Amino acid sequence: MIHEVDEALRRLVKEQALHGTDVEIAFEAPTKDWAARRNAPTVNLYLYDIREDLRRRQRGLLNEYASDGTVAARHVPPRHIKLSYLITAWTQRPEDEHRLLSELLLNILANEAMPADLLTGSLAALGLPVPMTIALPPPEDRAFADVWTALGGELKPSLDVVVCAPVDAGRRFPAGPPATEGMRITVGDDAPMAHHVGAAEEPAGPSRVSIRRVAEPRT
Repeated sequence: MIHEVDEALRRLVKEQALHGTDVEIAFEAPTKDWAARRNAPTVNLYLYDIREDLRRRQRGLLNEYASDGTVAARHVPPRHIKLSYLITAWTQRPEDEHRLLSELLLNILANEAMPADLLTGSLAALGLPVPMTIALPPPEDRAFADVWTALGGELKPSLDVVVCAPVDAGRRFPAGPPATEGMRITVGDDAPMAHHVGAAEEPAGPSRVSIRRVAEPRT
């Protein structure tokens, strides 16, 4: 799933924000060593955090239907995983970096979710939206300065992009065959009774439920 989000984000940046340019795209950690080896204008998409979006977790089971309309199996609802990317621009001039960041900001803001035509593999198979946000305040338990400190590099202007990808939990429970007859109840030593539920035979008035006893031979 992560590699599918990588590819979708790469295509979004390349085909929209950087269309018609020779700017490269990289996913490596933007450390000092990486910056020293860079020799062309580059947009870096660094995945620095992966965690579940607990607000989107669902309870219960989802039905899977057969071709005849009966329930064939039940599934655990998909989980939603937030992938956080630190996006930076690397050129020889700060002005060019700011221009690239501006294009990235405007193009990603125009998409509340990852465009469906960019989704592949399991993301496309699920058929669910993949929400995307940019430039939101960081969570209370994380600061962007901490990310740069961990990378050992100098603080640069950056964009925080969070992609919330659905993931199939992989838990499937086959369903039993549908019921084909009514319920049977045995009370004490009485003979088994078949209870048939249907509308009472009355000419008018509200609908009622009638239960008639059908005696069956003892065995």
